[in-house]
Amino acid sequence: MRQRDNAATSPAGQQGGGDAAGTPQVRVLLVEDDETIRKSIGMALERYGYRLSGAPDGLTGLEMFREGGHDLLLLDVMLPHLDGIGLCRRIRETSQAPVLMMSALGDALNVVAGLEAGADDYVVKPVDTGVLVARIRTLLRRAAFTAPASTDDGSDAGGGGGGGETLSFRDLTVDTLGLEVRVDGDLIALTPTELRLLLEFVASPGIAQQRQTLLRKVWDYGWDGDIRVVDLAVQRLRKKIGADHIETVRGFGYRFRR
Repeated sequence: MRQRDNAATSPAGQQGGGDAAGTPQVRVLLVEDDETIRKSIGMALERYGYRLSGAPDGLTGLEMFREGGHDLLLLDVMLPHLDGIGLCRRIRETSQAPVLMMSALGDALNVVAGLEAGADDYVVKPVDTGVLVARIRTLLRRAAFTAPASTDDGSDAGGGGGGGETLSFRDLTVDTLGLEVRVDGDLIALTPTELRLLLEFVASPGIAQQRQTLLRKVWDYGWDGDIRVVDLAVQRLRKKIGADHIETVRGFGYRFRR
């Protein structure tokens, strides 16, 4: 029989959770085969008001995910039956929910594979609780992102119509208020991270942007993060909108073509 850990409801009023008025708690699905780690992370996150569901393997995690109701997924890389990378790929077939991968120290290849599979970010085990909570909050803010208002003069950076709401770049159209992206008229599904990254690019077409700057703006890193997350997010974004829209500026970063 498959094991599941369902976290108890945390005290109301803590950041990230519900309140006395009935605001629903953020639900996190934690897929980790090590029971000790699973329980310790669960207890830590509950103290911040998150509601945890736990799964000990990838197939159980996939089943629980398909039952619905989770706002964010926290996946270990090394899992029995279906590893975290395969699980992330299966999730991305139907959902753009935020995914945070956990990797063993020095497991660089698996980190890259997880990001390529569609994960938004990763943390290294053993996980510092403060870092984990900061990353979760960032992903949730990104998932709830609403675009800033248009420019004062109503113009748009890409030359498209819509009074600063719709930007057009050849076959690519970005509705910055409705948060819809289309290529040749077809709607493109982007993860919250990919959408934030694209909005940063289209806001400054033709301007080279450093990887570290993108880390700060898109991933909210207040420190030197791993630039691989930028490179792999750009790689995924290129596959969805067309590789010719984003140029690599060697030794520096990226530039969105006008």
